[in-house]
Amino acid sequence: MNRPPPDTAPVLIIGAGPAGLAAAHELVRQDVHPVVLEKGDKAGGIARTEVYRGYRFDIGGHRFFTKNDAVMKLWQTVLDQGFITVHRISRIYYDGRFLDYPLNFFNALTRMGATESLFILLSYLRSQIRPYPEEETFEQWVSNRFGRRLYGKFFAPYTAKLWGMPCDRIPADWARQRIKGLSLMAALSHALFGNQKAKSLIHEFHYPEKGPGMMWEAFCEKIAEKGGHVRFDTKVMGLNHTNRRITGVKCMEGDRTFEMPVEHLISSMPLDKLIAMLDHHRVVPAGVSKAANSMSHRGLILVVLILDKDALFPDQWIYIHGPGFKVGRIQNFKNWSPAMVPDPHRTSLGMEYFCNEGDRLSSMSDEALSAVAASELARLGLAEKNQVIDTFVVRQPDAYPVYTSGYEKRLKVIGDFLDGFENLQTIGRNGMHRYNNMDHSMQTGILAARNVLGADHDLWAVNEEAEYLEEDASVSPRRTLTEKMILQSFAGMDKSALGIALGTVSGLLFFVATLWLVIKGGEVVGPNLQLLSQYFFGYTVSVKGAFIAFFYGFLWGFLFGWFFAYLRNLLVALHLFRVRKKAERLSLRDFVDHI
Repeated sequence: MNRPPPDTAPVLIIGAGPAGLAAAHELVRQDVHPVVLEKGDKAGGIARTEVYRGYRFDIGGHRFFTKNDAVMKLWQTVLDQGFITVHRISRIYYDGRFLDYPLNFFNALTRMGATESLFILLSYLRSQIRPYPEEETFEQWVSNRFGRRLYGKFFAPYTAKLWGMPCDRIPADWARQRIKGLSLMAALSHALFGNQKAKSLIHEFHYPEKGPGMMWEAFCEKIAEKGGHVRFDTKVMGLNHTNRRITGVKCMEGDRTFEMPVEHLISSMPLDKLIAMLDHHRVVPAGVSKAANSMSHRGLILVVLILDKDALFPDQWIYIHGPGFKVGRIQNFKNWSPAMVPDPHRTSLGMEYFCNEGDRLSSMSDEALSAVAASELARLGLAEKNQVIDTFVVRQPDAYPVYTSGYEKRLKVIGDFLDGFENLQTIGRNGMHRYNNMDHSMQTGILAARNVLGADHDLWAVNEEAEYLEEDASVSPRRTLTEKMILQSFAGMDKSALGIALGTVSGLLFFVATLWLVIKGGEVVGPNLQLLSQYFFGYTVSVKGAFIAFFYGFLWGFLFGWFFAYLRNLLVALHLFRVRKKAERLSLRDFVDHI
């Protein structure tokens, strides 16, 4: 028998997305019984699974991939059955051609034609020789890695379509956060010890057999089994607070309005909405309100097309580049998992459109959007319009936090203000206004739960590490030892120190040898060492000659040591440059996934 949800709880969590559910699950593991408030009718947030006439579809396409062993183990434990491995197939549609994706540079160049490929190659070489000295914008960041020509033709149109702004208005910090790539240390570790894990989503990923919602439903069941509650269709209407402490959350559930008292509050709602709820008594400083109001989000419209055809193309998704199409990406749900489609003789596609609130796309009716999607699918040559037998539209506001110039300063203003509330933490993509991956969002929820239990984790440090969630907060002694070995192996030699050391040793060698022969004496003193006079001007086998030999020995030893260290450092630097470029090239093969 299901217990009615309580109106009190030691911990309230706003939002039943991946971050909120991860927090609740961590709490119930420690015998704390939270209540999760979710305004929708199902769990998962933007990672949920919607169902229409038996057809299941994913909002945005969510692959389960992580380098964090704890998160992977959590997924596998919660969903012990139906967590399948999917071999990835995806392509890019560009200028009437389909290109392999992740990027195969040889394939891309050959598909673009000889002349264009030459210009792209020359532009790339120029970017390596004369890069932008400072990377302040996304445009500069991409151009330094791909060249301006490939950026302008290939990446700029798609990025502008996705974010609704030109790339010179997107800060480079956004790219640094999203695209960690292979660090130099990790690349060298792989080269020496062969212990580097895969860094990207290139080859395969995990996926719940019936869509991501299957995972979040399992989370809800685990939470309920251990005394927690997830309340759906419950909208948060306001927050009461006194002396920088949240005291209550005002809720609406159906026609019922009530307030729940708060001991600890964990929120994944967008920061602008959170600040607005805190400001009902006009206590939020004007600077904080202004910063919050400037935080914007990009919306997502998913137009589902059901086609009377058993197969269309092998890809799980196709990226649509170029300004000639409004659609940004096409999902083929049947290729994610056959269980997503109830009829094996039919196919369902998700046409993804990005929008801002109030713009032309967001204002179109479902019928008009469906007509646009069917028309664009036909123009792409992927299906005929008359094969579309049904459609369904999902509108997802606040899908992607937008990064604009100066957002970090504004985010710090908001964060500093919220830190003043002793029992409030914000988590997840919207709760931190960070375009986090799903595993990063879950990590923030887990750490927030541990903070409730007495820990002191910095949630903002998640996804700040140089390596993509490779380790937990504690670093293993073995990894530390490995890094020390690498640092020692590739540390630069001090040219002067090596020169002085070799010069001193060689000078003393000649000095001692000469003095030994002088002390030894005899009718003929040191006939062999006397040959050094041909190279050491003024040298004789004598006490004076010993000092001359020391001088010349020190000079030649110093020069040899200095040049040896110089050449060694040069060769190591060239090798490290090659390793870094190779690592960067591999990590950027799936570059568009991170945009």
